[in-house]
Amino acid sequence: MFTIKGKTGDWEVVVGLETHIEVLSKSKIFSGASADYNPTVSPNTQVSFVDVAMPGMLPVLNEYCVEQAIKFGLGINAEIAKKSRFARKQYFYPDLPQGYQITQASGEPAVVNNGWIEIMGDDGNPKKILIERAHLEQDAAKNKHDMHPTKSFVDYNRSGVMLLEIVTFIDINNPENRSYITSPEEAERYLRQIREIARALGVSKANMEEGSMRADVNVSVRPVGAKYFNERCEIKNMVSFKFIKTAIEYEAKRQIEILENGGTIDRCTMRFNQGDGTTSVLRSKEDALDYRYFPDPDLLPLIITDEQIERIRKTMPELPTATRARYIEKFGLSEYDATRLTETTDISHWFDAAVNGKTERAKGVANWMISELFAHPENYDITNEKSGIVDEMRIITPSDLAELVDMVAAREINGKQAKDIFIKMLDGESGTPREIADKFGMKQITDTGAIEKIIDEVIAANPSQVEQYKSGKTGLLGFFVGNVMKKSGGSANPAVVNEILKNKLN
Repeated sequence: MFTIKGKTGDWEVVVGLETHIEVLSKSKIFSGASADYNPTVSPNTQVSFVDVAMPGMLPVLNEYCVEQAIKFGLGINAEIAKKSRFARKQYFYPDLPQGYQITQASGEPAVVNNGWIEIMGDDGNPKKILIERAHLEQDAAKNKHDMHPTKSFVDYNRSGVMLLEIVTFIDINNPENRSYITSPEEAERYLRQIREIARALGVSKANMEEGSMRADVNVSVRPVGAKYFNERCEIKNMVSFKFIKTAIEYEAKRQIEILENGGTIDRCTMRFNQGDGTTSVLRSKEDALDYRYFPDPDLLPLIITDEQIERIRKTMPELPTATRARYIEKFGLSEYDATRLTETTDISHWFDAAVNGKTERAKGVANWMISELFAHPENYDITNEKSGIVDEMRIITPSDLAELVDMVAAREINGKQAKDIFIKMLDGESGTPREIADKFGMKQITDTGAIEKIIDEVIAANPSQVEQYKSGKTGLLGFFVGNVMKKSGGSANPAVVNEILKNKLN
């Protein structure tokens, strides 16, 4: 268990996360404007009258956005509410033209409720993290303060893009139920798992660097063994795994110092200062009463049928957790290799395409992908099986790697020749691995007669080393193997060379 040592004893950390992911859809949640928001798009060019709250403009719910939320809910083992409704959350900022945000009120059923995901706990064992809800809401616009010395601007392109807010659950009435996040490392594992699920389902890019995934981090502390929870503080809009971990640890230590000195924790909203890794108070924390939630009169209650849920369930792909388990059980891969190969759905699809159902090929493909291919991301397209030259750069495909692995397994080429062929592919050499091997004469000699002739020549040329070997210096075997490989131009099969040499020298 992660603990922090204070002056009065050890303290434990309680972390709650409110994670926002931008949902992938062609249009926004309540308007027909494009939802392909990105920084390269000119400001205020993807905006409808609804997005900027023009008088008389009414929102219309995007059905596809609802389906994306249902899909995510099924991915986190949650209940899908058959009936929920939208509410207006009142607050006043320039980036919110209506003066309220359309969302689903806390305390009422959301589209997604009572879910959970499993992560690796700090003790090395699987740990279930409970998720209270995931609700639909519209994103705000983006304030820009760095374009003019005395003026601020607002870009409404992002206004109305659908967000899915995923809220973890902490059972305040049962402090011994520890199905929540208790360390910075567990927070990172949880967020990475949420990202994996969202990407695997095609629900969101969930890219923190681009801002399509961000988290509000709630932190509180209590003495180890305490049967109660202390007040929490919320750190807003975190967009980096590294900074989230730093912020949790700093904020926990800040609260411990206050409590040990006889103070109390005031519930407040904090900002994270990236420069020095500290937190500071932004404002006092609002609660539901401050937001004055009330049902949105322009939107009917959201009704979801069993038929809709089952139709979406049938389209669900294999999720990363199940894929990892399959790789370990079916292919005998290590947990590390299985994890690397499921970092994104595209990578696992690429691996599966290369293996193509041939279990004996899996370990070789995994080794080459992790040790070689991942080091050259510019040379392979994980979403494209088509080979060829793209922007004057060779694209290595699953079938290329599969053929290379098969050639090594069949002893057509040895490891060094395989690496040489791989390098030539990276350099843009056209043709399949077998065609490249033929073109450059990189075929392994397996003919025992030919190998035996080379070995005889090497033995005849080194009589003193032969005598030393026979007198007990068996380490000289490597000397003879090296000379045979050199004389064969690296083409002799090393296993055959070793076997024949041992027989002749003994």
